[in-house]
Amino acid sequence: MFEQLFERSHALNRQRSAPLADERRLYLIHCASQGMARSTVRLTAELLVAVEDRLRLAERPNAIISLQEVEEAGTRWASRRAIPPIRLRPDLSKQRFICHAVRWLTFMGRLQPTCAPAKPHEEKVVEFADFMLRERGLSPATIALRCQTVCQFLDQLCDGGRSLNDVTVSEIDSILAARVNEAHYVRASVQTCASSLRSFFRFAETRKWCKKGIAASIMAPRVFQQESLPSAPSWSEVQKLLSSIDGRTAASIRDRAILMLLAVYGVRAGEVARLQLGDINWEEESIVFTCSKRLGSHSFPLVQSVGDAIIRYLKEMRPPSSHREIFLTVRAPFRPLRSGTLWPIVGRRLRAVSTSIKHHGPHALRHACATRLINEGLSLKEVGDHLGHRSLETTRIYAKVDLVRLRQVAGFDLGGLL
Repeated sequence: MFEQLFERSHALNRQRSAPLADERRLYLIHCASQGMARSTVRLTAELLVAVEDRLRLAERPNAIISLQEVEEAGTRWASRRAIPPIRLRPDLSKQRFICHAVRWLTFMGRLQPTCAPAKPHEEKVVEFADFMLRERGLSPATIALRCQTVCQFLDQLCDGGRSLNDVTVSEIDSILAARVNEAHYVRASVQTCASSLRSFFRFAETRKWCKKGIAASIMAPRVFQQESLPSAPSWSEVQKLLSSIDGRTAASIRDRAILMLLAVYGVRAGEVARLQLGDINWEEESIVFTCSKRLGSHSFPLVQSVGDAIIRYLKEMRPPSSHREIFLTVRAPFRPLRSGTLWPIVGRRLRAVSTSIKHHGPHALRHACATRLINEGLSLKEVGDHLGHRSLETTRIYAKVDLVRLRQVAGFDLGGLL
């Protein structure tokens, strides 16, 4: 492996003669198998020699290295005097050293695992999550959001080893008020937090973890149903967005396929991120998405333009990988995209063509899809089925953007009734 990376004899001899040559060689082969560029693997090889030297790994073959020790070695490495002078800033040099050291030590099984101290309420949140899954049948996305919200509040409420039984309603109200007044949360977000807390404390009361009556006393700002309009770009802006992607790089070809899926089918970010190679039936020209907010899947006809964008990405730019997910990162190590990764991908490109909307995430394209379907004459029931809504009330907000029917209502002649 060293012979493939280094051409100069002194660099090659340094790699061969440095300690732990076999361990370094195996790790470099692993890096190359992950699709890393030759220049990246060569830089990694140079840093591994420095890591071994600073941590004295060969002198203590059975030692497990802690993260603190790695960070201290990284500080010494970044502050060294070198000829020629170091081009990177000390903080970047330290970060690069720590990153490669942690990956190599993890590969060899010599990095001490860092276990955060368990918090008293963590087991209770786990029980709450199990209850929501088994008894309520909620989706994993909803369970994760509620548990995250509850943990954030309990970290504040149970600070200093306080028991959950000591928590009062006034303390919960104070934290909710701070989110409005200091953190400037919108009313809908605070209402979601309050709903999660009510659900948790209602469950906690049945387990006798807290005082009775707390769940019923948690108040939230009033949010009027259908009080706002969905924030979405116009369909002409969506078309401008898709045409603005030149398709010359791996990222642009991948991003165009992702944006077309979001805009044409109106699916959620997580449903695109979970899309796998087997979910597209090329012979029957159909595509299946695994639903985020309910069990089951949602099948659509495969639009030709969308299929062409996906085929181009698969043939030209998708790196070889054992992962079944369609969309992967563009840099090694190649791994599937997560739903949160799609937000900067969509936001960066959407802001360039639409500055009038409030939100620029994947959900804005979902709203744009629904608005287009409404304006083309589809009923609320048909739009709700397309979006995967379980209740027509969820789809009813799009009646506000049905410009065709609203113009008909505005132009209706009341005759002699007035």
